[in-house]
Order: sequence, then C-alpha cells, then structure tokens
Amino acid sequence: MSMARAAEPPGIAAGINQIEGYLLLQTERDAARERARRFTGRLDWLTSAQRAEVERLYVQDQLAVTERNLRTVVRRCEELRAEYQEVYRTLRRRLLLVCLLGAAALSGGLAAALMVR
Repeated sequence: MSMARAAEPPGIAAGINQIEGYLLLQTERDAARERARRFTGRLDWLTSAQRAEVERLYVQDQLAVTERNLRTVVRRCEELRAEYQEVYRTLRRRLLLVCLLGAAALSGGLAAALMVR
C-alpha cells in the first residue's frame, strides 16, 4: 500500500485494491486469450470447435498459473512486511535508548558542571 493509500479510510483503500485487482485480472485474461490465439494459429489442422476448446483450456491454464504466481508474491510481500516491521521496531527501540542515554549523560554532565561552580 502506498503512502497516499495509508492516509485513506480503510474502506476506500480496499475498494481501490479490488478495482486494481479486477483490472489486473482483465488485462491478464486478455493477454492469455491473445497468447492462445497465437498458439492455435500455428495449428492450422484444428477444426473451429477444436481451436475454441484449445484456446479455452489454454486461457484457463494461464489464469491458474497467474493466480499461483500472484499468491506467491502476496505471501512474500507479507513476509517482507513482517520482517521490515520487526527491523523498524528494533531500530526505534535502539534510537529511544540512545536518546535516553544521551539525555541522561547530558543531564549528568550539566549537574556536574553546576556542582563545580
């Protein structure tokens, strides 16, 4: 999700994600149909019914492959998000600790300087 999407209400972001998914599916379906037509175009011995059936099966197979690939990508994105969130939390804790130690050292140095006077 982009930074702009993060600022949107969850319902709107989910709706946009659904629209994007639909458009992606339609684009892939069109591309698979075109690949199927090119494939069957080389098989000039097929009847019209056979050509239509081969194209239908080809598109069905291509969409299944696309779905598997997308699910793999989604899983990996979720894994990376979890890893990056953990790294971010660790860095935040370290930064807080450094700030607290710096503030303590500064206040200790300031207290020591005031006691010397």
